[in-house]
Amino acid sequence: MSQAPAAAPAKKKRRFPSFSVQILLGLAVGVALGAVALAMGPQDADGEVPNGLTTTLDTIGSSFVTLLKAVVPPLIFTAIVASIANLRTVTNAARLAGQTLLWFAITAAISVAVGIGLGLLFQPGNRASVSLDAASEPGRTGTWLDFLNGLIPGNVLGLGASTQVEVTDGGASASTSVSFNVLQILVVALVIGIAALKSGKKADPFLAFNRSALAIVQKVLWWIIRLAPIGTAGLIGYAIAAYGWTSLASLAWFAVAIYVGLAVVLFVVYPVLLRTNGLKISSYFKGAWPAIQLAFVSRSSIGTLPVTQRVTERNLGVPSEYASFAVPLAATTKMDGCASIYPAISAIFVAQIFGIDLSVTDYLLIAFVSVVGSAATAGLTGAIVMLTLTLSTVGLPLAGVGLLLAIDPILDMGRTAVNVAGQALVPTIVAKREGILDVEQYEAASAEDLFVDEDDDASSEETTGATATDETAGATPSGTKEPVGATA
Repeated sequence: MSQAPAAAPAKKKRRFPSFSVQILLGLAVGVALGAVALAMGPQDADGEVPNGLTTTLDTIGSSFVTLLKAVVPPLIFTAIVASIANLRTVTNAARLAGQTLLWFAITAAISVAVGIGLGLLFQPGNRASVSLDAASEPGRTGTWLDFLNGLIPGNVLGLGASTQVEVTDGGASASTSVSFNVLQILVVALVIGIAALKSGKKADPFLAFNRSALAIVQKVLWWIIRLAPIGTAGLIGYAIAAYGWTSLASLAWFAVAIYVGLAVVLFVVYPVLLRTNGLKISSYFKGAWPAIQLAFVSRSSIGTLPVTQRVTERNLGVPSEYASFAVPLAATTKMDGCASIYPAISAIFVAQIFGIDLSVTDYLLIAFVSVVGSAATAGLTGAIVMLTLTLSTVGLPLAGVGLLLAIDPILDMGRTAVNVAGQALVPTIVAKREGILDVEQYEAASAEDLFVDEDDDASSEETTGATATDETAGATPSGTKEPVGATA
């Protein structure tokens, strides 16, 4: 007598809104609190001491970004070592790396072309009402040697320390801060991963430990990401309270040109590239949107890196063996917002402010720096550093950078969102072209899948009735995938 099939387990009722809705709610709360803090004004007449609400919002937002950044070094190291160890299943690793770099250059070239076109169309320098008295030399500049300096690690952890000395009437005080260089950690992890691969069975205990460490880091990361709506409220609230929108008045046309350029790349160029490669546009934005949202409010590609990697793997269907290499590399060198659109329009702005005519050669130099310059400034992050490299290469006054600093935080939100969107886009396109993209997972992209707890996954698998005897009987597990790099 045949048994009736077991009923499918009932779906759990969602107790909370989806993650994207939570981010939007945090954004709305942040805007409201930021408006209140802005209306309250500073505590002192000179405007130097922020009020309590502004300070609280700053503390909440910066603490969340600090937590995200804290998990980045172990995540990158363990994920890349694990991906190198999985190279046994990758038949075209060199081709994947080459295609990734090629698409970095293609999207950067298109973005800088958009930036130059909008700079010539909007003429932001000729329409600005800023005074040249505000021009000042930047405190840090980018050079073509920065790539080599950032590529060679000073220590095995890829850490650096900087000390600031403040001299006052009462004496001098020094404060030391420790930071990490993502590119150096990437290099160290690649070297150790390759060494482990070449060591054969002797490295098996180390690789097993690394896989365990990666699982633990990912679990901690899941907990931190859950705090994103609260962090969003603090970040956007502080941005409004600290900067407001009054500073946009004198540079309105420049800001409009930047945001129009960012919108064109994000909502026109990227969709065209997706459709050209046979990918649904709606699935990409649905899957990548959590990372894009977080990038907008956090203003940090590195801080958003854990989320970017998660959406690329879980939502967009890129194999983790490839994504764990491509996404950290992209977070360091792939910046369509900061390294392409922004320096192109800014260079034209500075030239117009100082009355300097740019030739066709100058525009070609701007395009060249934007395509390859992000790698040159990989050791020094920030759009301002990229801008100084562009201006110095073209021969424009670096003092023009000081004119743009007043509204840089406002522009940085949009720039970082486009950066992160591109960092998820390129691995997705390359994976699709190489036949290793999980198309079904991509088309079913859901932000909710990003935060499925591994414990819940395990318990749900048990309730489906799958047992070890099913596999030994010859059934293929539903989660089995083709080896990365296998032909489609």
